[in-house]
Amino acid sequence: MIQNNRMQRNIGRHETTGNKSYAAHRRNPVLTLAESRRKTNNQYNNYKTAQQTVPKNVYKGVANRSTKNNPGARIQRITQAQPVKRTNRPVTALGRKIINKIPTNTKMGGYIKPKNIIEKTNQDEVLRIIPLGGCEEVGRNMTLFEYYKKGQEKNKDIIILDMGLQFPEEDMPGIDYIIPNVEYLKGQEKNIRAVVFSHGHLDHIGAAPMLLEKLGNPMIIGRDLTIEMIKHRVEDYKKGTSKNLKTSYIKTLDDKYTFGKITIKFFAVEHSIKDAVGFILETPAGTVIHPGDWTLEADPQGRPIVTYGHLANLKTPTILMLESLAVETKNSIGRPTETQMLANLTQIIEEAPGRIIIGTFASQVERITQIIDIATKHGKKVALDGYSMKMNMKLAQQLGYIKVKMGTLIDIKDINKYDIHKLIILATGAQGESNAVLSRIVNRNHKYITLGKSDTIVFSSSVIPGNERTIQRLKDNLYRLTDNVIHSDIMDVHVSGHGTVEDIKEMLRQIQPTYFIPVYANHYMLKETAKVALRQGFDKDKIFVPDNGSVLEFYPNAKPKILDKKVNTDYVFVDGLGVGDISHIVLRDRKMMSEDGMIVVIVTVDKKTGKLLTSPDLISRGFIYMKENQKLMNDTRKRVRTIVNDTDPKIEAFPDYIKNKIRNDIGKFLFKNIERRPMVLPVVIEV
Repeated sequence: MIQNNRMQRNIGRHETTGNKSYAAHRRNPVLTLAESRRKTNNQYNNYKTAQQTVPKNVYKGVANRSTKNNPGARIQRITQAQPVKRTNRPVTALGRKIINKIPTNTKMGGYIKPKNIIEKTNQDEVLRIIPLGGCEEVGRNMTLFEYYKKGQEKNKDIIILDMGLQFPEEDMPGIDYIIPNVEYLKGQEKNIRAVVFSHGHLDHIGAAPMLLEKLGNPMIIGRDLTIEMIKHRVEDYKKGTSKNLKTSYIKTLDDKYTFGKITIKFFAVEHSIKDAVGFILETPAGTVIHPGDWTLEADPQGRPIVTYGHLANLKTPTILMLESLAVETKNSIGRPTETQMLANLTQIIEEAPGRIIIGTFASQVERITQIIDIATKHGKKVALDGYSMKMNMKLAQQLGYIKVKMGTLIDIKDINKYDIHKLIILATGAQGESNAVLSRIVNRNHKYITLGKSDTIVFSSSVIPGNERTIQRLKDNLYRLTDNVIHSDIMDVHVSGHGTVEDIKEMLRQIQPTYFIPVYANHYMLKETAKVALRQGFDKDKIFVPDNGSVLEFYPNAKPKILDKKVNTDYVFVDGLGVGDISHIVLRDRKMMSEDGMIVVIVTVDKKTGKLLTSPDLISRGFIYMKENQKLMNDTRKRVRTIVNDTDPKIEAFPDYIKNKIRNDIGKFLFKNIERRPMVLPVVIEV
């Protein structure tokens, strides 16, 4: 922790008050000319000017001590410059005239500290917002923020928000998940000042192990639980690499980080995971407000109600980037409160006839804790099952977020030692993931759990868009094995961490942004959220609906725009330990094999004459059952013989020609006979 704090002091600077010379400004290291007046004893002092030169910035971190006006240690970055020297280098003619007219005051050390200097915003300065994911799907959330002066793009400052993964779609066989494409950042790694993580859900941190390594491990900023979850994912990805992370923990919402002309601040948000935080990025071109994932909770169970009205007081123009999943829930009428949900879960735990198996998200530490508390009050034992769930609970306990009564938690392998009426099992797999606990229970592959008719299954989770069919299939199979399956369509056993349409309207009313950008959802949801803003009276010209890769530019005192050219955001597939080595061609082949199978055709030919030496061998995988289709196999062999015997062995590249001929002709032959298109793999052996 101490090492991490030192690291963040060297990079982030907490905003402090007081006058500051332009010579110390990171982006103005060349020249400061100040002309000022000051009265002393009703007389004007003499004046003089000085030209100041500052070498390349050297950053040295220090920690402010607590003061009355600045409680708590803060992160600060200062610029160490050479002593001020007067130089006689040539200046412009206008500058020479000004200098000649102004007398000097030797008592002031050769220059006058400006009393009030208002920096003029430069029309050439640009704030760019580039979503690399999260604007055409649910997941893969990642957004770039760049600030630079035109002509000085090499010195740009880049801030990244989130590095999430996306779960594969049904037409992506064998793919574990999809991560954002960071090809655009190649060669700009040194410009990445920090990566900020809004919270610890996988659609926001899941790609961090791969991408942080690829980008040279820039500094990461987040709350305690979020950073610790990232550390564990990095360690799982490559053992021993978490020590390479440069971490900076957000201790309070008052923490600030400054990078050039970018200032990062934070605000409280309500979401379904601990340590979620909202993100503010201030620049001369505008102030970005990004809550990450959010909801408006009217019944936060002892926590203070979170409001966002204070964000309306931020420096304008403000740019609200709002996660838009809320548009799927039309209104708040009938939406369960957390109190109602806990009452229903308590009722189930009290009245269930046998074991209770509750499927929920592994990251919902607070929900898991609430269920453990209910179980403790009723004298029941709780077993956690699922690697990610166990890991998250362990981290939360280490951070002091939860306290569990001794003896309540038991190991999953010991569940058969207890009365089934005293057992609650918290499990992963509520989204129908193939290797998760609930799927293994349904497939009867679980080592310790065999489902019985008296068992009760509870889905305390929402349906992630895109997983509807998988979850429905899981429910169907569970209903075959037990008579007691409870989900949100039957009873309110889950409270979503996302808002409603009415909540979107309320956010717009409270924050009153200058510009509005709906993000973090499918494209149709972004469009529907934009319509909500229009109905609220928002100016159409101030709403931007981006795609993945869209480049939005904001300027000081100028109208923003979306550029025609987009950044490459093609899918990067992760399959096992392979990252990005699966192309669309490979996926096409996998899909083809999954639909029509494959047939391997092996021919052995004489190297000199090109004649067949043996009968062609055929191997079918996922195509047909060969023993029941002997006639088709024999006809296929005859066709292969004809192809080989009719081919001139003197043809250049004879083996390759034969392969292509077999692939094309046998493919057509099989489709003509049974109207299937298996993948044909010819193998030619020359002897």
